[in-house]
Amino acid sequence: MVKKLSWTVSELIDYACTHEGARKTQTGGISVATGHRTGRSMADRFIVKDEVTRDTVDWGKVNQPYSPALMALAWKEVEAYTDSVTLFSGRYRVGADSSHGIDVSVETELAWHQLFLHHLFINLTEADCDTESDTGWSLLCLPGLNLDQKRFELNSDSGLFIDFTNRRILICGLYYAGEMKKSMFSVLNYLLPQKGVLPMHCASNVGEDGDVSLFFGLSGTGKTSLSCDINRQLIGDDEHGWSDEGVFNFEGGCYAKCFNLTQEKEPVIWDAVNKPGVVLENVVLDAEGKADFMDTSLSKNTRAAYDRSMLENCVLSNKAGSPSRIIFLTCDFYGVLPPVSMLSLEQVRYWFLIGYTAMIGNTVHSTVDQETSLPSIQPTFSACFGRAFFPLSPRVYAGLLLSRMQKSGAKAYLVNTGWYGGTNLSGGRRFDIEVSRKILDHIHSGVVDEAPSTQLPVFNLKIPKCLPEIPTRFLVPQRSWLDAGAYQQTLQDLARACDHEYRQYETVLV
Repeated sequence: MVKKLSWTVSELIDYACTHEGARKTQTGGISVATGHRTGRSMADRFIVKDEVTRDTVDWGKVNQPYSPALMALAWKEVEAYTDSVTLFSGRYRVGADSSHGIDVSVETELAWHQLFLHHLFINLTEADCDTESDTGWSLLCLPGLNLDQKRFELNSDSGLFIDFTNRRILICGLYYAGEMKKSMFSVLNYLLPQKGVLPMHCASNVGEDGDVSLFFGLSGTGKTSLSCDINRQLIGDDEHGWSDEGVFNFEGGCYAKCFNLTQEKEPVIWDAVNKPGVVLENVVLDAEGKADFMDTSLSKNTRAAYDRSMLENCVLSNKAGSPSRIIFLTCDFYGVLPPVSMLSLEQVRYWFLIGYTAMIGNTVHSTVDQETSLPSIQPTFSACFGRAFFPLSPRVYAGLLLSRMQKSGAKAYLVNTGWYGGTNLSGGRRFDIEVSRKILDHIHSGVVDEAPSTQLPVFNLKIPKCLPEIPTRFLVPQRSWLDAGAYQQTLQDLARACDHEYRQYETVLV
């Protein structure tokens, strides 16, 4: 085994292009392909079940148990494999709050994986790197190592293993870089609630007056796009904690979806993605190295990893005060939800626990299979808007969210970035991103709260009847449907699906 330490960005890029099949882009980044897995493989994710985790983890299809004996056997396989490969090393921090973040030592088989983490995790200072942490974690990523499925009792020849007792993560056979960042997210999701801190799958930004907003939503709902607002400063686009001191980002960078990315519609992300050093995943390049963000021949889940420093309007401290607004983003497949609704605390719990959205291509967090391309858009539910990342019961996170909101007085909104006027299969159209941006402007300015309102039947959602520059047929969704009877039937269909999902959480919070 050869370890390579302290490589610069340009050196990592050169190595990846020379030895790992990466291609340089016109703008100084690289594009890489991740093979047949172009999203996270949930069926290959395991947590070691031992005395530490036995009675605390919410075991099931999401959190699959793995025996310590098999884990020890896998490490022997790893030791034999790493004797003959080169490993790239780095030390980082996950969590911008020094009281709640954890250090992680990472070794990767691929140079571009180390470059990815250089952007996505928080880089430590030289002084930090010289100090060993007795609470630190280690992460070892070996995409070239395939495991014997039968011998190691796996669902495929790949595996991602989280070992809380030994504070280590092992990833074998998986090239998709998002597996690394999400595994550390899962670690904090387990540890932080023990300290009364709420971990969240959400984006966050802050206005000129210091007002903080959180954007919860599954991939494809616009979480990254809408939180990157030219009028507000970004804290982070994906993972945060909420403590007594306020909100802090888990990461040092962003992992943006690139499908259909244009400079006109998403100027902030476009500028960042075209900076030197950016890592593009499964983005097709032409002969001159120009990225084609419309080409989905490799995957619809095309991604870009870049450092927050590549954004002009981000919060340098990577944290801010307690949020005043909680925004749930849902991509409504049924086309019956309004573009904005004001939520009571009881409704916050309902929508947070069901995590309803549409499964668009390979972007949504299936609890069983890997994220693979689908022939059409399908409705899905994911508790806490990211069930696949949370080792504890969803009720734990819902209880912490409600407690935080009650203390801070934060207001909550449900924003539909999906369809109106029909389902995606019956003539409906998807809201343009500019409509969603205007809705958010009205939320941040207080216009939504002050507008005359009405009730959406069945769900009993409070919705504004009129907002500047927003057609009323959008705000009151049945007005955009040609068939009133079809609208009512479809609304009832969605309500039944949501209520069926929520029924499992109706018991008292633990």
